[in-house]
Amino acid sequence: MKHILLPAIAALFVLSSCTQDNGIVSSTPMQSPDGSLQMQFLLAKDGTPLYSLSKNGTAVMLPSEMGFTMRGCLKSEKIVYDGLKVREEDEKPQWSLHDGFEVKDLSFSDFDETWEPVWGEESSIRNHYNEMLVRLLHKGDSARLDIRFRLFDDGLAFRYEFPVDQPEAYFVICDERTAFACAGDNEAWWIPGDYDTQEYEYGHCRLSEISANFEKQTRGNSSRTMFSKCGVQTSLQMKTPEGLYVNIHEAALVDFPCMHLIVNEKNHSLKAHLTPDPQGNCGNVQTPFNTPWRTVQVAGSACAQLQSRMILNLNEPCAIEDVSWIHPVKYMGVWWEMISGRGSWAYSDDLKSVHLGRTDYASAKPNGRHCANNAHVRDYIDFASANGFDALLVEGWNEGWEEWAGCNKDFVFDFVTPYPDFDIVALNEYAHSKGIKLIMHHESSSSVRNYERHMEDAYTLM
Repeated sequence: MKHILLPAIAALFVLSSCTQDNGIVSSTPMQSPDGSLQMQFLLAKDGTPLYSLSKNGTAVMLPSEMGFTMRGCLKSEKIVYDGLKVREEDEKPQWSLHDGFEVKDLSFSDFDETWEPVWGEESSIRNHYNEMLVRLLHKGDSARLDIRFRLFDDGLAFRYEFPVDQPEAYFVICDERTAFACAGDNEAWWIPGDYDTQEYEYGHCRLSEISANFEKQTRGNSSRTMFSKCGVQTSLQMKTPEGLYVNIHEAALVDFPCMHLIVNEKNHSLKAHLTPDPQGNCGNVQTPFNTPWRTVQVAGSACAQLQSRMILNLNEPCAIEDVSWIHPVKYMGVWWEMISGRGSWAYSDDLKSVHLGRTDYASAKPNGRHCANNAHVRDYIDFASANGFDALLVEGWNEGWEEWAGCNKDFVFDFVTPYPDFDIVALNEYAHSKGIKLIMHHESSSSVRNYERHMEDAYTLM
């Protein structure tokens, strides 16, 4: 890896002498390295931090709010048992890291490096951006919050940084107030917001039409927890009325809740919605701490959006010194047609109670919808071989899928016994004759004890 870190240019934060009608005062704008993107940090009259983003003079994000609602952690929480109810006494009140800020200082820097990924479509990736670091002080309680912006040629990223010198060293995030105020009623390609699954087909409509289309984008799943008919998941792909492609996502998601988005259909603004824990908290922070990056990729075409390497550049470098044992492959899989409802993992629909190793599948009635069968998997192997794939993943090949979920079973799968219509030896030989390897899916179904019980035999078979 080689890199060039240009000297940081310290700058005093000077607010513009012009105050807009909405009370917003602005900082000096920052441009991307090629000058096509421009972002501006702003501070509202009430001390709320905001940012805006434009491309070649066209607004992408209007002034958008930033910050959090927090509460301090109790050193020792006193739990009171009241019959079947449990309540926490002396819970600390919430406090705002959303407004009431003043800017202490602001600095700029440039960065340019070229690095080599462990795997991917390119042997080297350029990481080039301009950076702005805003240091904020919360009036009254002296809480500190730093916001680091990085502006690439293909998008904006920012994260919140909590310095160690705080009135509270430990605190709980109750809500993230980050907004993405889109400049128009963008087209959106989206999947429903769900804490438990991403296995949905993408919908396509305007931001103002999300709730009207929400129900038809959902489908049955053994684990679903949806939180709003205006909730969508990231990454969220959009197209502006001017033809720009905008994608909202996150990077370096470590020790922090996953970010969803709540759509305001009236003003086309999106708000961060963090996945809560069972108590409803949205993150536990011990200073010093950095949040994941919030990203807004901007491109002139869908192809250019796909080619962006901004997310990779924002993730931490590989921490593994010896990567010689990693051999990436491109694979396809027999699985999505089951997710979409066009096929089945299970071999039969008539078995009322499956006993691992005792149920006679040979005499069971096939349902005719089982996807992992010899003929169908051969078709997949042929396609994979003809289109440059290296391997084929197969789900639903082994006995037990009739009762794999929702039955609280211990002996679920043995991971070695195929269904009657799946000849694992013959299919493996056929795949190898076509230059394809088989990847046999192991569904643990969260029964760790069962997987450990069969692991030795299962891996020996592999």
